[in-house]
Amino acid sequence: MQASLTIIRYKSRFIPIAFLSMAIFHVPLFLNKKISFYKLMGTGKNGTFDKTPDFNQWAILCVFKDGTPLSNSTFNPIDLYGRFIKKWLHLFSMETFSIQLEPINGHGLWDGKTAFGSFESNENYNGPIATLTRATIRLSKIKHFWNHVAPIANKMTSAKGYLFSVGIGEVPWIKQATFSVWESVDDMKTFAYSMKEHREVVKKTRQEKWYSEDMFVRFKIISTYGKLKGIDPLKRIL
Repeated sequence: MQASLTIIRYKSRFIPIAFLSMAIFHVPLFLNKKISFYKLMGTGKNGTFDKTPDFNQWAILCVFKDGTPLSNSTFNPIDLYGRFIKKWLHLFSMETFSIQLEPINGHGLWDGKTAFGSFESNENYNGPIATLTRATIRLSKIKHFWNHVAPIANKMTSAKGYLFSVGIGEVPWIKQATFSVWESVDDMKTFAYSMKEHREVVKKTRQEKWYSEDMFVRFKIISTYGKLKGIDPLKRIL
């Protein structure tokens, strides 16, 4: 099974079109027989959990059914989203950056679903790796979440091995996720498990039950296509 994450940047004059797309795109994605799971999301300003949305930037996450023809590094996942979405993005001259992904291991649910299927765990992989951390935050715990998580998330960009990240979410402040890319599994684990503050927050989330649902998945990066703010942020590792 493979998945893709596409980041879309709209020019400021097209921000109303961006909001409209998040409603309209549900139809072609829902009817697409190649897709088993999808999410249309907004993004945060600073590349991680963020209270401030970036109205110029939006995201499409798709999981493709087994047997869907996926190709090499010249392949653009947008081709699989359907003709309507592809033409829409071309019409409004959007800048898009897509990452083709293969789930390696993980746990948790997304809207009650095992979104990325039952994949074979590959604990021995130690190349460049992407991680998706997402949660539905209980309304009674929102203040605790933002007081503790946001300061730690802001340290991520200076961590050893950090390459790229984007904060994505379906509902501002409540349904939040961070997609991040690291040079190696070891670098990712060092950030996640060696920082005392991070360990303490993870412990609090479990003890105090901050989340009604959460998910963590690691991915092997197959390819990238397009640019974000004029560059391919992962070009040097592929």
